[in-house]
Amino acid sequence: MLISTLAFTLLNASIKYLSVFTPYQLVFFRSIGSLFFTIPFLLKHKISMVGNNQKLLILRAIVGVTSMLFFFMSMKYLPLGSAVSLRYLAPLFAAFFAWVVLKEQIKPLQWLFFLIAFIGVLMMKGFNTQINLTGFIFILVSAIFSGLVFVLIRKIGTQDHPVVVVHYFMIIATLVGGVLSIANWRTPEGVQWAILSSLGLFGYIGQVYMTKAFQGAQTNMVAPLKYLEVIFTMLVGIIWFEDLYNFWSLFGILLVITGLVLNMKIKA
Repeated sequence: MLISTLAFTLLNASIKYLSVFTPYQLVFFRSIGSLFFTIPFLLKHKISMVGNNQKLLILRAIVGVTSMLFFFMSMKYLPLGSAVSLRYLAPLFAAFFAWVVLKEQIKPLQWLFFLIAFIGVLMMKGFNTQINLTGFIFILVSAIFSGLVFVLIRKIGTQDHPVVVVHYFMIIATLVGGVLSIANWRTPEGVQWAILSSLGLFGYIGQVYMTKAFQGAQTNMVAPLKYLEVIFTMLVGIIWFEDLYNFWSLFGILLVITGLVLNMKIKA
């Protein structure tokens, strides 16, 4: 999980550094890079790329692309750590959608922990002048759609191989990002090529090692380590991008992480 969080931290920092490019172009490079890993895997293991539940796979991909796009858009307006921590509200929205769509029960204590996380969000927006309203809206939209992704993956269940689900996501993201970036295409220069090419690699390593972590240990033991990504990303933001955080903003981030980790443990 530590390797996974470091990989995602490098991905987040790279996206922030590449904010001179349109979000569509970033989605394109992020996605096409991952296809270099999903296609050989599926071919090697002779797994059909078509999948079994095409409608749900396409819907999951479209929702995922929307979440990714708004996340990349928010990075232009928000400090790195704030964007990542607010995106982690996705499990809160996922629990709500699962309650409405899948009729899953939510324990009373979970509502309390959701409230703690929500208070943290209000603190971050209310007491940090660096939290731009446009970026704040973008990241909340990203978190909402990310929550929907969780529910759609639950609906897909074991009907399709996990790599097929990811492959559909990357295919559609590549198409959407590629087409939408044509009008405002910016040709990378020098080191930008290397960083853009690394987006798919960082994303793939992050996903693979996160999966290995969940396979090798109990979820309620491993999952809280995922939130180290917020700390790593904040440190990179402070050192590399000179992001600033006041006490109330840091306290808000702490409340968000605390509420989500407690919810995770109660659910487990």
